[in-house]
Amino acid sequence: MGTKLLVAQRFQKFDTIGIDLVAMNVNDLAVCGCMPSVFLDYIATGYINEARLQAIIKGIVDGCEQSECLLAGGETAEMPDLYHGEDFDLAGFTVGLVEKDKMLPRPDLMAAGDVVFGVASSGVHSNGYSLARKAVKADDQKAWEELLVPTKIYVRDMKALLPLAGLVGAAHITGGGLYGNIERVLPAHLQLKLDWNWSLPSIFSKIETDGNVDRDEMIKVFNMGIGLALVVSKARADQFEAGARKAGVTVFRAGSLEAGTKRLG
Repeated sequence: MGTKLLVAQRFQKFDTIGIDLVAMNVNDLAVCGCMPSVFLDYIATGYINEARLQAIIKGIVDGCEQSECLLAGGETAEMPDLYHGEDFDLAGFTVGLVEKDKMLPRPDLMAAGDVVFGVASSGVHSNGYSLARKAVKADDQKAWEELLVPTKIYVRDMKALLPLAGLVGAAHITGGGLYGNIERVLPAHLQLKLDWNWSLPSIFSKIETDGNVDRDEMIKVFNMGIGLALVVSKARADQFEAGARKAGVTVFRAGSLEAGTKRLG
């Protein structure tokens, strides 16, 4: 969860950060073609604030329902010598099963010209908050509220997309931005070329402008409006796009693969 917790503390609103916690786990699993079965949470704090605890757990339950997985258990640790005042932290763990031959990515099937589709993020999600909190103006209430919007959970989207022909890779866009996360699933001889032709959510423009953040730094840190990226074989791209639309998943063309050495980091 990182320093997004500090935004929750600023507003004393804790009923959505549990969704973020679940999302950061289950999305990483879903892009491997593996659907989460169970989730466990860990809440560490200096003292038990019952109202805050119940709000956090409500978010975790909401996240598990969105992920269609079971909240199997968890632990709440009260450690006043380690966590002071209102300090607390969250962690989670999820597990699922998938047949090895059904796993993603399939770099052996990727080739230059393959299409990269994006699925929109719900905002900043849960990465880059050390920078975002410094960049957003202190009195920009709307921007701060946007920073608290929970991470979109893509489990149901991935369930709908996995049966479609042509899908050879998927990436959950977290820390490291688009290049760092997408190129992680590519073979060494291919690199990512983005079109940058999608609509950028306003919160990113605010961070960039108000914080005077260089665009290259924005790209390295944030998801820039894409929470899930999909690599689809060129020959199947049109069919995949139509299939996604029929399944109720909105995708858009964000770029393609080309020959060359990928640039991780």
